[in-house]
Amino acid sequence: MEVVAKLKFARLSPQKCRLVCDQVRGLNIDRALDVLKFSRKRSAAVIKKVLDSAIANAEHNNGADIDELKIAKVFADQGPTYKRMQAKAKGRGSRILKPTCHITVVLSDEE
Repeated sequence: MEVVAKLKFARLSPQKCRLVCDQVRGLNIDRALDVLKFSRKRSAAVIKKVLDSAIANAEHNNGADIDELKIAKVFADQGPTYKRMQAKAKGRGSRILKPTCHITVVLSDEE
């Protein structure tokens, strides 16, 4: 059985978010929550919220045993980029890119 939780349009860089995703992929739930709780990265808090949502989905919708769950897949895809302008010298403007990402967490109880 697989359970999915997604967060779309998170205001995080997908490249930075993938660093945290790689740390928790394949871990059981208790270990992954500890890694995310003590990580100093900004994206760790967001991924922890998505993981909590996936755990709640597994427990409520499927009646799964939380102790047997592990993270089967976790990935961060690139979302749309917000484009902004910032004033520069001599009346010019420069572009500021604000990336977004879509975070997906898949839990499974199979080995």
